[in-house]
Order: sequence, then structure tokens, then C-alpha cells
Amino acid sequence: MAGPLRPRPMRKAAQMNAYTDGWWQSDDGLRLHFRDYAGTRPDLPPVFCLPGLTRNARDFEKLAELLSSPAGGGWRVLCVELRGRGMSDYAPDSRSYNPMQYVLDVYALLAQHQIAKFVSIGTSLGGLLTMSLAALAGDKRPDVLAGALLNDIGPVLEPAGLDKIVDYVGKDARYPSWQAAADAARGLFGASFPGRSNASWLGYVHRTMVEDADGTVRYDYDPHIADPFKAGKTTPPDLWGGLDALAGRPVLLLRGALSDLLAPETFAEMQRRLPDADAVEVAGVGHVPALDEPEAAAAITRWLAKVAAA
Repeated sequence: MAGPLRPRPMRKAAQMNAYTDGWWQSDDGLRLHFRDYAGTRPDLPPVFCLPGLTRNARDFEKLAELLSSPAGGGWRVLCVELRGRGMSDYAPDSRSYNPMQYVLDVYALLAQHQIAKFVSIGTSLGGLLTMSLAALAGDKRPDVLAGALLNDIGPVLEPAGLDKIVDYVGKDARYPSWQAAADAARGLFGASFPGRSNASWLGYVHRTMVEDADGTVRYDYDPHIADPFKAGKTTPPDLWGGLDALAGRPVLLLRGALSDLLAPETFAEMQRRLPDADAVEVAGVGHVPALDEPEAAAAITRWLAKVAAA
């Protein structure tokens, strides 16, 4: 869909935390945003948090605050907002909402901020981008990835999980209150997160949604991000090759035990291909783990220690 640049709707200002806002420009002229948690260890490669299809930088705020603190290792953490999400520009042509363009955008960020090497935490779509980045680096920039975390994603995506995503993504749903939004989210995703409290659902919608100036609450992305996805034009080729390209560096593989997108068989094959990777299944969680579960948090600590020592 071509046309003039779609402006982001007006919304109330977000509360500031322990980060600064960073910006870069895509090759096709979009102004893109990331949160920059400075950390205390400039000798370490920065950690890039790459979000899922409908997520934004707020999805990683607790993890970023921890990892950038002295207790978490003092890493510099960049929480990236892909085009069409959060504070990043919406694209004038929805065909650019595809993984290969997102990868090019990440490479533009690396170039403009002079980052030679980074650690990738990829949730869902962010994990697809991580594998694609590894595959494209090849002989050109084989050391661009210092380590990788794939959060509930692999080279094979289960049809049931994809159908569920197709059913909800891109609908311009609006809710009269935060509680109404939380109730709707529970209705959509409750089976994947049994026992999650109302406070937890409210936290989820505050991370993934935004309040517009008129007081209504909506998802914080351009609904047109769904256009290529629903047309079946968003899966990068040769994802097994991208996974194989991660060999030789510290890798953490996470799977939600209730995931409908990453099958146990695919998870097992990923471990067979990357025998040195740490693989952890998060109990009682579907797509995707929030990364603050005790087993996930412990695994991330072990993995980053390996990255720092490499």
C-alpha cells in the first residue's frame, strides 16, 4: 500500500525511566527510535532487544533496567522499535513491513551509531531477525553478533500459532479504559498464560498499548504492519541456515512450555544443530515468555556471563 507517510496518532507522553531516547534513519527516510540504557561497561558489546511483531521498546523495560545496572552486569542495552511501532515512524508503504527490511534497518542503526558488534535478544519476530542477521553476515561481517537469545522462535513456525496471530494482528481495536484493554487481552491470550493476575494483564497492556489524546486505549503500532503478514510474505528464507550461522558463539534458546508457535520437535532439532547452546523451557507459559520468569532470568545470567567471557 503506497501513499503519504501516515503520522502516529496523538497520545499522552510516557513516563521516563533510566534511559535516553535514541534515533536513527532508515535507508528509505523513516525516523526510527530506540531506548538507550547506558550501562556501566563500555568494554562490552551492547545488547539489542529486538521485539515481537506487535511489541515495542517497553516490552523489555524491566530486563533492560536490570541488565544495564551493576547487579545485572552493566551492559548497554538498546531496545529497538521497528518501523511502525512505538515512537518510530509509520511507513508510507506497508510492503516495507517485512523481515528483510527490518534487518536492513538494524544494519542502518549499526552503521549510524558506529556499533561493530552486538548481542541480540530476539523475541518472536526479533528472533527471526536475529537468525536472518546471522545468515546475512556470512563472510562479510561474521563477528557482528557476539551472542544470541532466541525467545520462543525457531526456523519452523507452527500453523496453529500463526493462525492465531493472523486473527488478531492489524485490527484497530480501541478500548474505553486500561481495564477494558486488559480484559480483552486476557480473552485473547489467557490460555497461554494460565493463572496470570489482573495486575499482570494491566502491566501487559501498558507495555503494548498506548492511550490516545481522546482517552481511548489502542495497540501501539500501525495496523498496516499486518498487511504483508496476512499475505504470507513475511517469512525469511532458509531460517535453518540462519540458525546454523549462530554456531560458535554463546546462544540461549528459550521456549514457553505451552507455546503454539514453537513445537517441541523444532526446539529439539535446534538443540541438535547447536549442541553448545543452553536450552531452557519455561513452565506454564505460552508464546512468549516475558524473560522475568525465574528459570529464564537464571538462564540469561548464565548466557551473558559466557558472552562477556568470550
